[in-house]
Amino acid sequence: MEIPLLPCPAKHFFHIDCPGCGLQRSILALLKGDFVESLSVYPATILIFVLLVYTALHLKFDFKQGAAIIKWGYAGCVAVIVGFYIYKMITHKLI
Repeated sequence: MEIPLLPCPAKHFFHIDCPGCGLQRSILALLKGDFVESLSVYPATILIFVLLVYTALHLKFDFKQGAAIIKWGYAGCVAVIVGFYIYKMITHKLI
């Protein structure tokens, strides 16, 4: 049984992918244990998951440099998301 995915409003109205398109499919692939498929669909998913776990641990144990690591980690996530979006726009001609 396949889980129905939520539709993307940007894709529905503007007929182009948004920077978040692929996240649901990537999470489902990750839950199935298919890391390669997860990375190919949306490369930032695993990084986001690792940072969420690290943030929870930081809130519990208050690591010395935890806040700086979280800040730079999420900035890196944004860079990966924007870079992958630009790559998709160029290679798939979504503009």
